[in-house]
This record gives sequence, structure tokens and C-alpha cells, in this order.
Amino acid sequence: MPVSKHEDFKLGHYRAIESSDYRLIFSFDILDAQINANVICSNYCRPNERVANSIASFKFAVIDIHCHILPEVDDGPKSWDAAVEMCRMAMADGITHTVATPHANHRYVYDRAYIIGLLGQLRDQIQEKIGSTQPLELSLGCDFHLSFENLERVLDEPHTYTIGDTNYLLIELSDYSVPARLADCFTRLGDRGLTPILTHPERNPILQQTPQRILEWAEQGCLIQVTASSLTGFWGERPEAIARWLLDRSAVHVLASDAHDTKRRIPNLSAARAVAEKIVGAEYAEALVEGNPGAIVKGMPIPYCPRPTLD
Repeated sequence: MPVSKHEDFKLGHYRAIESSDYRLIFSFDILDAQINANVICSNYCRPNERVANSIASFKFAVIDIHCHILPEVDDGPKSWDAAVEMCRMAMADGITHTVATPHANHRYVYDRAYIIGLLGQLRDQIQEKIGSTQPLELSLGCDFHLSFENLERVLDEPHTYTIGDTNYLLIELSDYSVPARLADCFTRLGDRGLTPILTHPERNPILQQTPQRILEWAEQGCLIQVTASSLTGFWGERPEAIARWLLDRSAVHVLASDAHDTKRRIPNLSAARAVAEKIVGAEYAEALVEGNPGAIVKGMPIPYCPRPTLD
């Protein structure tokens, strides 16, 4: 089997294993000078020609995998009317599928059974008030705040927090503290079969000072989701610069809106897609809002997964 090593990647080394359809990139963490056989997380990168052709022939919709679109469960919309208007705005932007991702943190309790009921109510509201022949498709995920308590919960009941019935889990880090041994957390998630998607690291004040860490996590197999409005400058110069820096290094896998309302943090992907296209080209930009999120909501390996460029 071919082996690819990256000397500047401090956490470990990679082994590439050829399968019938994909080259699987597995990460083996080196801790305390010993190699553990535990996979931190894995993703299917660089599909071979047969798989690439099948992916190309499949029409992916524009999908927003991170959106606070449900009312009265967190700091998202404050009313059903606002939630429906957010759906209308998303559809007007060309988004065809939105993953509702309420917070799960110390402030907001995530009750999946209750939230599934709200999602059904929102579907009914869309049908009643918008009535499109192609209504916005909705599914459920979670904006999962990484804490010790939450980590234990997700390890115990992993699919309580994932995107639909998939193994993809959105992970949000604290703005005030990032674990020094975050790779250990990823190892434990990988052991439970989960693939973490790190949300908006470009907006994290700590990671803005050490963006190299984001590259290393992407190299491990963690997926990186950048907020669309970071690329368009809404969050300021530093988040925009980090988002562009990550794109230049092939370390962004998904753009998502992280929308919360109808005025400022709106459900829009088209503007950021246009910016991304100028930076990395049409193919990569399309993958960020169509191919990759389309695969995620189906529980499939993402089709566009270049190896990040480590500085």
C-alpha cells in the first residue's frame, strides 16, 4: 500500500488505502510517542474516474447545512412569521435544502424529539404561506457546542445530534477556550463512527491567531465549514482574511449561512459562492455549496476533498 507522510504535520501520519471506489485517507494519532490504531476521523478523498463520472452525472441542489431557521428554540428567529420569511429568502437565493441546526449548549437545551415536531410545523407553514411547487426541503441537525458534558452525551447517543441519520456532526468551539488536545476529542468521535464538521473556525478569536491548527485538523480528515458571510466581509477583515487563507490552502469543504434572522445574518449562499469562484475557481466553489453539502445530507463521502496545503 502506498504511504504518504507529512513531516510538518505534528499530530501524526497518514496511510492511504486503495479501495474499489475511493482512496481512503486514515489518520493515526501519535500521542506520548506511541502510535494508536484509533482512527481520528476519515473521509473519502479523490474519487477515482468511475466514481467521479457518477458524481458528475448527479444533479446536486444548493444546500445550506448550518442554519438557525426554527423559531423560539435558540437565538434564531423569534416568530413563525420570521422563520417562514427566512425560508422565502433562502429559496429566493437559490437554496433548495436547509438543515435546521439549533444550538446545543449550556444556554439552549437540544430536545431532538421536540425539535422534529417544530420542523414538521415549519414545513406546513411553508406550504401554507409560500406554496411553491418546489418547496424548500428541510432536515435536522445541530449546532453542537464542544464541551466535556456535550462530548460525553454525543458519545453515548451519537445520532441525537448528527445531520439527519448520517454520521456527520457539526462542531462549534468556544470563543474563549480551544482544547490543546482537540485531536483527542476527534479520536473519540471517530471511534463512534462520527465525522466532525468544524463550524466557522475563521470567526474564532483564538484560531484567528493560530490558523495553522485548522489546516492540521483538515489534514486529519475533519471537514471545515466556513460562514458564507465571512467571505463577503460581514464579520470584518480578520474573519474574511482567514476564510480566504483557508480557501487558498484547500482547507474549506463547505460554505453555510449560519443564518439567524431576516435582517443581518440572513440565509444567503450565492454571494459567497461568487467570491469563492474568483479565489479558487468554479469547480471548487460549486462543490462548497452543492456537491459536498449534498453528499453530507445523504450520508455519503464528499466528492471534492483536496488535501490541504500545509504551510
